[in-house]
Amino acid sequence: MTELVVLASPDGEAIGTAPKATVHTTTTPLHFAFSAWVVREGQVLLTRRALSKRTWPGVWTNSFCGHPGPGEETAAAVVRRARFELGLEGQPRLVLPDFSYRAVDSSGIVEHELCPVYLFEGAGDPQPNPDEVDSVAWVDADKLIAAAAATPFAFSPWMVEELAEEPLRRALLQ
Repeated sequence: MTELVVLASPDGEAIGTAPKATVHTTTTPLHFAFSAWVVREGQVLLTRRALSKRTWPGVWTNSFCGHPGPGEETAAAVVRRARFELGLEGQPRLVLPDFSYRAVDSSGIVEHELCPVYLFEGAGDPQPNPDEVDSVAWVDADKLIAAAAATPFAFSPWMVEELAEEPLRRALLQ
């Protein structure tokens, strides 16, 4: 089964679909995605992207990301990907509804996404899918925010940009 992403116009309207495998290139079109942060008792779950990932392989990033499928509500996609990537059940809470970014990795591959950001409060310990996640680490939210500000090159660019947003910092520090 081919996984599709939903393409977006600059004003945030769905304008079609494309196979996920063909979207992330040096000319990636704007498309819908999401980013999620698993939180637990003042800590945040970081993941190291699998070395087989097309974009930013082996880079430490937020808990998980993904793309809503055609006709799929973004919150439902968050729940689906939490199960798939980390084996977690829980509920998403929207924190940054209008976040978007464009970033180019060292190989020239582009990420270009309308990417709302969610907190995900889940029960249990993560069971990472090795096709998606190489490693996991629970870190104190305040230390992560400081580390991203001091050494942004050590993390995914979307994670660093998200952590620069005050609503997310406040939510992570609660």
